[in-house]
Amino acid sequence: MKRRIEIAEVLKNPTLNESILVKGWVRAFRNNRFIALNDGSTINNIQVVMDLEKFPEELIKEIGFHACLSITGKLVESQGAGQAMEIIAEEIEVLGATNLETYPLQPKAQSMEFLREKAHLRMRTNTFSAVFRIRHAVAYAVNKYFNDKGYYYMHTPIITGSDAEGAGEMFHVTSFETNKAPLDEEGAVDYKKDFFGKATNLTVSGQLQAEIAALALGKVYTFGPTFRAEKSNTSRHLAEFWMIEPEVAFADIHDDMDLAEDFSKYLINYILDNYPDDLKVLDDRIAKLEKNMKKEERRPMGLIETLRFVVDNDFERITYTEAVNILRNSKPYKKGRFEYDVEWGKDLQSEHERWLVEKKFQKPVIVVDYPKDIKAFYMRMNEDEKTVAAMDVLFPGIGEVIGGSQREERLDYLQKRMAEMDIHEEELWWYTELRKFGGCPHAGFGMGFERMVLFITGMTNIRDVIPFPRTPGSAEF
Repeated sequence: MKRRIEIAEVLKNPTLNESILVKGWVRAFRNNRFIALNDGSTINNIQVVMDLEKFPEELIKEIGFHACLSITGKLVESQGAGQAMEIIAEEIEVLGATNLETYPLQPKAQSMEFLREKAHLRMRTNTFSAVFRIRHAVAYAVNKYFNDKGYYYMHTPIITGSDAEGAGEMFHVTSFETNKAPLDEEGAVDYKKDFFGKATNLTVSGQLQAEIAALALGKVYTFGPTFRAEKSNTSRHLAEFWMIEPEVAFADIHDDMDLAEDFSKYLINYILDNYPDDLKVLDDRIAKLEKNMKKEERRPMGLIETLRFVVDNDFERITYTEAVNILRNSKPYKKGRFEYDVEWGKDLQSEHERWLVEKKFQKPVIVVDYPKDIKAFYMRMNEDEKTVAAMDVLFPGIGEVIGGSQREERLDYLQKRMAEMDIHEEELWWYTELRKFGGCPHAGFGMGFERMVLFITGMTNIRDVIPFPRTPGSAEF
C-alpha cells in the first residue's frame, strides 16, 4: 500500500516523475479540471490536474469546495504559471463530500464575526490555518527558549485558593449543587464542607507557585491556562487564556527587563525564520483590508515590517515618571488628542503606550518603576516608597505585551503591603514563609500568550488567535 506524503514534504523535497499519494481538502476547483489541494501541513496548496475523460461525471460532481480527497498521481513540473510542480491524477477517491447547498463556508472572503460563529470550520480558511500554525510555532518556541537556557517547566495548579492579582474577578470551583450549598451559622456558604474544605477558584496566574519553585530550582517557568471572570466583551479580553510566566532567583528588575527583551525577540525571530509563507499570507491580508482605508486608520507599518521593528531595535527603557512627563509635554496631550488624561498615579492607557512606541521613541519601550498604588502587593518597594520595581513592555500597535516585577523579598515590607491591600496573611501563609526560610531577591514576568500571538499574526481581535474562545455569554464548541 502506498504511503501518504504530506504536501509540505512534497513541496520541500519533490520526487519528480514518480507516483505519489496525497490527501487533503479542496481549496479551489477550476474548470472541473484543476484542483487546489491542501492538507494543513503548509499554507501552500498543490495543484492536481484531472483528465476529464478518465474520471466519471459522478465523481467530478462530488469534488466541491472543502471536499476531502485521496489522490494518487505523478508529480511533474508544472506547465502553467503559479506553481513549480503539479500532480497528474491517476486515482481519486472522495473521502468526504461537501453539500454546497448547506455548507456554511463559501470560496470567498468571510467576515471574522461570521467565522467565529463557525469555529469548528474556520481553521480550513487560509487566514486561520496560518494563524494556528503560527500559534503552535510560538508555543514550541516558548518551550525551546526556556529549555535551552536551563529553565524548568512547572505545571502550576489550575484550581487555587489564592488570588494572585488581588482582583477578585475569579471563577469559583465547587462540588456543591446549585442552590443546595450548605450554610454556616452566619448564613454564608460553608466551604468547609466543600470538596477542598475551603473556597477555591480557577487561577488567574501561576506566579505565586512559580516563586516556590524558583526558590528551590533557580530558574523556572509556567505556561498554562488562566481564567478571569471579568465581563469585558472587547477585542482584547478572554475569560480563558494562556500565560507564560518565568520566575528567576537571584534576579533584580534589570535582569527581568533583559529577559523580557531577549525572550520577546526570540519568539518573533523564530516565526520570521521558520514561517515566512504564513506571515506573507497574513501580511497580504492586512494590506488588502487597508487598501481603501484612510491613512490615519491604517497600521503604521505592515505586519512583517512591524515584527522587524521589534527585533531590530534595542528597547528604550524609561521610568513611569519620565513617561508621564513626556506624555504631558507632547503635542497630542496639549492639543487634547488623547482620549484619556495623563496624570501621575494613573495607569497608562493603550493610546499613551502606543504613542511612546510609535511616535516618540520609534522602538519598543519598557516602562519601569510604577506607582505602588496601581500595582500588585508582591512587587518590591523602591527606596522612594512611592513606586515599585515593576515594568511593562510596550509594542507598536498593541501596547503592553509583558508585565513583570522584582518580587518583594523583605518580609516586613511584604506584610505591610498585604495589610494595606487587605490581603489576609493567613491565606498566604506559605508565601510569606518563603521570605522567612532562605529567601532571596527574585523577579519574573507574565506574558499573555494570546496577546503575543495577536501581535505576531497581525489579527485585530484576540478571539481570532485562540481555537475556541471563551467570552461572556459564549462557551460554544
